[in-house]
Amino acid sequence: MKSYPYPPFPSQPQSTPGSQQAMDPYPDCGEQTYKGSGRLQGKIALVTGGDSGIGRAVAIAFAREGADVAVAYLDEHEDAQETARWVELAGRQCLLLPGDLSQKRQCRELVTRTVEHFGHIDVLVNNAAYQMTHESLEDISDEEWVRTFDINITAIFRICQAAVPHMPSGSSIINTSSINSDAPKPTLLPYATTKGAIANFTAGLAQLLGPKGIRVNSVAPGPIWTPLIVSTMPPEEVKHFGQQTPLGRPGQPVEVAPLYVLLASDESSYVSGSRYGVTGGKPIL
Repeated sequence: MKSYPYPPFPSQPQSTPGSQQAMDPYPDCGEQTYKGSGRLQGKIALVTGGDSGIGRAVAIAFAREGADVAVAYLDEHEDAQETARWVELAGRQCLLLPGDLSQKRQCRELVTRTVEHFGHIDVLVNNAAYQMTHESLEDISDEEWVRTFDINITAIFRICQAAVPHMPSGSSIINTSSINSDAPKPTLLPYATTKGAIANFTAGLAQLLGPKGIRVNSVAPGPIWTPLIVSTMPPEEVKHFGQQTPLGRPGQPVEVAPLYVLLASDESSYVSGSRYGVTGGKPIL
């Protein structure tokens, strides 16, 4: 079994949205380790937040399982190009789609461009997220609250609404929720609130889309070592990030990706409306 890094981690403050290239230790997205077995052969996937972290690990895993991948991201072009490099090394196509998902037009545009390029969408992974840490309610501006909702949950609604007409029966939608949907961290109040909304949205959408043969599930990661952490949390939290879990460390993106593969594959053809935790032992009930 592979050994992953344990805290404490070195101080490494970054501005949002953060760069994976600058992280220490460097997150493991499966670049050297994930091995595919054709479980998504010939499928077309759209992954938001696919430039780094969980999104990159999912894009790499999907490509090695046989899928072509469209990757939506904000403006982290260097990280996104690295994701594309790994997808293409797996022999698959990668379409990069930069833009701000807080904007309605961008949500529609990334679906339009994916369909124009690939013809349809078999797997939609809504993974992009925004968070900031605040010690008091008064520190949260109205603008930040709205932006967090626009990126984390409203964008999912808009992208799903645009994508569903281009998704055949048997397709899969996977939304990234969080352990915060079950155990909200008070210093991440806007983020945690949206993650609860994602879990609820997923359960309702699964029922709406069931007659179309489209499955909808959510994944609830615990502490995962990604650029979002080092760019939005205080240095002391970063130093000990993940230490509070029963496994005593944060998860690596590669440890989350296999669940997305399962939910995207035909092997989970009767799995819909559910939420799955990847939390290092901390229960979600």
